[in-house]
Amino acid sequence: MAYVAVTGAAGFLGSHLVEHLLDNGHEVLALDNMLGADPKTLTEIVEQHLQEGKPSRLFPRLYDCADLSNLNVLASELRSCSVVYHLAAAPHEGLSVFSPCVVTQHTYFSTVVMATAAIKAGVKRFVFASSMSRYGSMSYLGWGLEAAKFGKYAPFVEADKTYPVDPYGIAKVAAEDVLRVLAVQHGMEHVIAVPHNIVGPRQKYDDPYRNVASIFANLMLQDRQPYIYGDGQQQRVFSDVADCVPILARLGFEPNLDGEIFNIGPDDNPVTILELAKLLAGIIGFALRPTFLPDRPCEVKHAWPSADKARQRLGYDPKIGLTETLERLVAYIQDKGAKPFRYHLPVEIVNQKTPRTWSEKLL
Repeated sequence: MAYVAVTGAAGFLGSHLVEHLLDNGHEVLALDNMLGADPKTLTEIVEQHLQEGKPSRLFPRLYDCADLSNLNVLASELRSCSVVYHLAAAPHEGLSVFSPCVVTQHTYFSTVVMATAAIKAGVKRFVFASSMSRYGSMSYLGWGLEAAKFGKYAPFVEADKTYPVDPYGIAKVAAEDVLRVLAVQHGMEHVIAVPHNIVGPRQKYDDPYRNVASIFANLMLQDRQPYIYGDGQQQRVFSDVADCVPILARLGFEPNLDGEIFNIGPDDNPVTILELAKLLAGIIGFALRPTFLPDRPCEVKHAWPSADKARQRLGYDPKIGLTETLERLVAYIQDKGAKPFRYHLPVEIVNQKTPRTWSEKLL
């Protein structure tokens, strides 16, 4: 068993990864700056393990935003860790067009600091959670003919060139590049994970800037109609967190993965955003009459990656279908209670292109 670190540990994906690692006997240093997380999450995990008679191997470190960018503090914390899972980010892709400063700081710069701290601390392997936004859209940047020729609107494969179309995607690609250079030069193994549209219990459903399934469900459970950008024909594939976490955990320990990139998530049965709303309405028993708003700037129309590499190299085999995944999400929100949305991040650019859901706080 190993002593490992997880950043973004009190968040949705991070907390599930922490729990999985603990269940498999590892000691976990849990780091989070609380930008978009609930501090009670880690406490609940510890309490649950103690109730089950399991020893507590969790070491939480909750910092404010400034402390988590302190190189020397982090390097000291990471000493003795063999693996770092860097999940922390400001994963607000659409918002990044209007809040590029806060998103870039907590996505790119935080990764540079964490990778540097890991190298200083002698960490063996660094697992970086990138984003499907790395692939972007060929058609958006004038690659329509190439995309049509090669059929590369979707699904995206790991060997595809990256064409990010928003500051968040650009920050993720830049973070990958810096990590690659630093890791190779200083002898630290690195693996890049590309999870996408993960859904499940503990998702932050009062965030008005991201997590479309959670936003829809939270609104419907308040007997409020959802807002849909454009015509709702954007296509996505959604991943159940329980299917993704075991594969993500393996990236820290599986041999011969240095420098590899893996998409993590299902690649079959893409659905439109409008179909997603209809599925949730059916589960909740809600009479759906959505309000359609103008297209959100820079939103990619068709986006989902191939999971072939994860299947072949890691034995990835998702078991939970979309309907069951959404039922689990709805049950979680019902248990916790629907919440008003909390506009917790600044919108740095407000003009006629800013979505009204943010500029007018419609949610």
